Amino acid sequence: MNASVTTATYLKDCASKIELALQSSFPTDWDVPQLLRDAMQYSLDAGGKRIRPALVLTTAHAIQGSSVICDDAMPIACAVEYIHTYSLIHDDLPAMDDDDFRRGKPTNHKVFGEAMAILAGDALLTHAFRLIPQAARQGNVKPEIALAIVDDLAKYAGASGMVGGQAADMLGEQGITSINELEYIHLHKTSDLIVFSVVAGGRIGGANEEQLDKLALYGRNIGLAFQIQDDILDLIGDEQKLGKKTNSDVAQQKVTYPFLIGMEESIALVKKLTQEAKNAIVEANLAQPERLLQIADYLVQRDH
Repeated sequence: MNASVTTATYLKDCASKIELALQSSFPTDWDVPQLLRDAMQYSLDAGGKRIRPALVLTTAHAIQGSSVICDDAMPIACAVEYIHTYSLIHDDLPAMDDDDFRRGKPTNHKVFGEAMAILAGDALLTHAFRLIPQAARQGNVKPEIALAIVDDLAKYAGASGMVGGQAADMLGEQGITSINELEYIHLHKTSDLIVFSVVAGGRIGGANEEQLDKLALYGRNIGLAFQIQDDILDLIGDEQKLGKKTNSDVAQQKVTYPFLIGMEESIALVKKLTQEAKNAIVEANLAQPERLLQIADYLVQRDH
């Protein structure tokens, strides 16, 4: 990885490789209703920053500095993007956030209907777990590593992770307002899938237990900072850059960090969490930590 390449360009290059891999990640010869296949592909092709799969690839490389490891990590990168995509489809549904647009395009249920959108999300979620063993079948990933990654994904994406965070978010709309409850929502709804991404990359790269713990702390903190930054951008961001309406949290009467602690303290907290994440990476003694450090800074400075 060329250190002289800017973080934005690096992430764009990662996204291009991931999108190419996603094109062949679902078997074309499976007998699947065409509308279901179209609905799945519609959201997979919707673009986005592809931060989570990029973190899988970047972390795998950071452990040993080998680009070959990144090839081994690609099925896992695709798997986490499948999970993230399904969660967005379901988040946008009328029973959840009731959003009409995602990344500047009509949301899945607006194009395919609510029932097909739910099923597309279900299919993406299920297929993610098929992709992980492919890393063992096609590359140099040991079966026990793939098994550990499956275990991690079930934890971080399920009831004790992302889905639990989504449930708490819905309860929050019914009047839960404390900072501890809001932190729980953000840590699980957003951070947990980022923790999974860096830990999975670390496992593929051969990280030891101490390094995995440091990577998990990094993922926790940049995930929380990422979500607080989203709260901030919802108030002061550019709708064209964001690809969705701003002030949606206000319209839905959602409690956010700026609402609870104010804008200045929210911005300061993002910076604090980012620095603590970077400290964890330095302490992990990785072979090539630079990109992980740069991505932490990039996420704080983003405007969309």
